[in-house]
Amino acid sequence: MSFILRGERCFPGNEVDFDQYGYFCHVKNPHLVSTEYGAQIDPMGLWIVLNRYYQKYRLPLLITENGLGAADILTENGKVHDSYRIDYLRRHIQSCRQALDDGVDLIGYSPWSFMDLLSSHEGFRKRYGFLYVDRGEHDTGSLKRIKKDSFHWYRRVIETNGAIV
Repeated sequence: MSFILRGERCFPGNEVDFDQYGYFCHVKNPHLVSTEYGAQIDPMGLWIVLNRYYQKYRLPLLITENGLGAADILTENGKVHDSYRIDYLRRHIQSCRQALDDGVDLIGYSPWSFMDLLSSHEGFRKRYGFLYVDRGEHDTGSLKRIKKDSFHWYRRVIETNGAIV
């Protein structure tokens, strides 16, 4: 993804969740898939950036926020099947593994986020977490926390130190 600074031309349709108050906008790569909210999915880009930053700075790297925002659906039997999030995380963790194999000193990876939270642009429609929070846009709901499929998958990733990715 590229950035266009203020004063340059931003193209309509690129501002979904990315308009930064007119200071810059993102330019979409037509070869990448985007989420329903406009974020592009680019695990290879993560691998490239990790290698380039490490080659340039030779300092340990830490990924502090990487995740997928989606309109998760709570089924009638109280489950959230978020295979799309598992696939996203799996592919990005695999890119981290490739960077480690390349010699990058990557000291950590932290998914965004542990539980659903309020999105600055999409409220509670856009969910990120491993735990579903029973919360709607205009009511509090029960506020119950429900483990998504991704919660159980990521727990196994941690338990096996990434062996199951």
